[in-house]
Amino acid sequence: MIPPKPPVRPERVSLLRYVRLFRQDILSAQPERLYRAWMAEFRTPFFRSYLCNDPALVDRVLSERPDDFPKSNRIREGLAPLLGNSVFVTNGETWKRQRRIIDPAFEGGRLRDTFPAMLAAGQAAVGRMSEGTVEVEEAMSHAAADVIFRTLFSIPIEHEVAARVFTEFRTYQRTQPILNLAAFLPLPRWFPRLHRGATKRSARTIRSLIAGLTEARAAEIAAGTAPDDLATKIMTTADPQTGERFDTDEMVDQVAIFFLAGHETSASALAWTLLLLSLFPDWQERVAEEAQLLGDAPDFAAVSRLRVARDVFREALRLYPPVPMMVRENRCPERMRDRDVAPGAQIVLSPWHLHRHERLWENPDDFDPSRWQSEAGRASARAAYMPFSAGPRVCTGAGFAMVEGVLLLALLARAFRFEPAGEPPVPVAHLTVRAKDGIRLKVSRRG
Repeated sequence: MIPPKPPVRPERVSLLRYVRLFRQDILSAQPERLYRAWMAEFRTPFFRSYLCNDPALVDRVLSERPDDFPKSNRIREGLAPLLGNSVFVTNGETWKRQRRIIDPAFEGGRLRDTFPAMLAAGQAAVGRMSEGTVEVEEAMSHAAADVIFRTLFSIPIEHEVAARVFTEFRTYQRTQPILNLAAFLPLPRWFPRLHRGATKRSARTIRSLIAGLTEARAAEIAAGTAPDDLATKIMTTADPQTGERFDTDEMVDQVAIFFLAGHETSASALAWTLLLLSLFPDWQERVAEEAQLLGDAPDFAAVSRLRVARDVFREALRLYPPVPMMVRENRCPERMRDRDVAPGAQIVLSPWHLHRHERLWENPDDFDPSRWQSEAGRASARAAYMPFSAGPRVCTGAGFAMVEGVLLLALLARAFRFEPAGEPPVPVAHLTVRAKDGIRLKVSRRG
């Protein structure tokens, strides 16, 4: 059995049709040959774009010379109303300063400190899960948002402000295309950006709610009553080079991306993992059996013993990487696989294609968690596995996400059995890889 995959477009389509397909779903807009190609060039009247699947090129862009390949402002155009000047979209010295302040909050020791809040969110997710046919994308969005609010601000998803942010973000996620017109046209900075009305309203509301939480936390820090959570850690960490801390506006920018990256991506990964378990019941039973190792009151060390769950989650991230494509822009003239690439070109790095590349993986479309215990599988992963990006800009919350994903997966599989319900879901790209019409599974409680 092969997990669901989006349809691919015909090899030759007009530019106008391609743009329409791209705006609807960047996955099904891509031709089949990109799962075999090392590099592909796409030309428009306005710019050139190069998809790079060659591991050596990916390494050059992300690890060897990342300063020469900053994040493209074309992606920033669509996300600016929500993310402002957050670490996700900045470059250069601004980005480096932001990472110097943020990274200490996600170091290994801090993961242990956040585990009780993460566990409480996972247990709450089990308590909320109903039997019968369940749309698990919505359920996992709820669970992942709960994790973020408990670990970031020490409040559950049921808190009034947290619940409002979650509701508004659902509106934002469904109305925001991954690229807008500015991604295709080199518009000057003064040209008005045409964001959808619902998207702008949701972004303003979310930022206003986050600003309220941030200001309240600043007051608690000043009074010495702040809880020891991620928000407190980030807001009290000074840049070791300048001694500066984030002000309120900067913190709102960062919290917005923590919520986007920490909740949206985790929800996507968990929903697709549950679908895969429903399609492969033998693996589901192995995860459920292993999850008994957690006991009634698991500690942080217990997660490291969940090897089957970890391999299942890794494989789900391979087949359905939450962020399917990343866009960089080259600053210098480049020579890539015998092609001259002029400065200003868009360099597209695609986990979606790398993770399913026919020359880099054995049976790339198959769900096979056992590959992570083979030398061939580990070699493929070293060359072509980057669900959290790579190099200096690797996601600062990658370790957090792996603990969260494995823990919640184990808790849910231990408590429930999941079976397919309805038509196979078709993956599409919104802000993350989601199912076109949701993921519905039949859920029954284990005896």
